Amino acid sequence: MSTSPDMTKPPPRWPAQVVLGLAALALGGCSAGAPSFVLFGAFFPAWLLCGTLGIVAAGVARALFVASGLSDVLPYQLFVCTAVGVIVALFCWLIGFGQ
Repeated sequence: MSTSPDMTKPPPRWPAQVVLGLAALALGGCSAGAPSFVLFGAFFPAWLLCGTLGIVAAGVARALFVASGLSDVLPYQLFVCTAVGVIVALFCWLIGFGQ
C-alpha cells in the first residue's frame, strides 16, 4: 500500500489572505486626510515638498562648505549634509504643517 501525497489538493490560501489583510490595514491610513495642497490641478503631498526643500538645502550646504574651504577639514561630509537636509525638511514641516 502506497501512501503518496494527494497531488490534486490545492495549496493553502491563508498566506495570501494574510498579506492582503495586512496591505488593507496599511493602506487604510492613506485616506485619513494627509496634508496636501493643489498644484497644477492635482493634490501634491506636503511631505514631498518638505523633502525636496531638504534635498535642496543639503546641496546648498555642500556648495557652501566647498566655497568656504570647510570641506577640506570637515569629516563625514555626507552625514553632515544629510543632517542639514533632514533638519531643514523637518523644520519646514513643523512651521508649515505642524499644529
